[in-house]
Amino acid sequence: QVQLVESGGGLVQPGGSLRLSCAATENIFSSYAMAWYRQAPGKQRELVAVITTGGSTHYADSVKGRFTISRDNAKSTVPLQMNSLKPEDTGVYYCHAVSTLSWGQGTQVTVSS
Repeated sequence: QVQLVESGGGLVQPGGSLRLSCAATENIFSSYAMAWYRQAPGKQRELVAVITTGGSTHYADSVKGRFTISRDNAKSTVPLQMNSLKPEDTGVYYCHAVSTLSWGQGTQVTVSS
């Protein structure tokens, strides 16, 4: 089973930026689409963004124009650039290899003044 490790979370003020990264212990990026999900307190986990093996992307409406997902197949990482952050972006962000059982442990993002 592939292991995924997220990093880059933290506390940021509204309007600020953070860059998350997901690293895999195995080179899976040539085989799987990769996605970022998030879960706010008391809410269900929701899809934030996904990137296919070919580089096509899809975003939740709530983050379109503010977040950018990419992939570096050589480094086996999936960055998520988050700009113009809002308090409602607060939550635990998880990396997921689509169509597998692999999830990262999550990284906390808190947007607050």
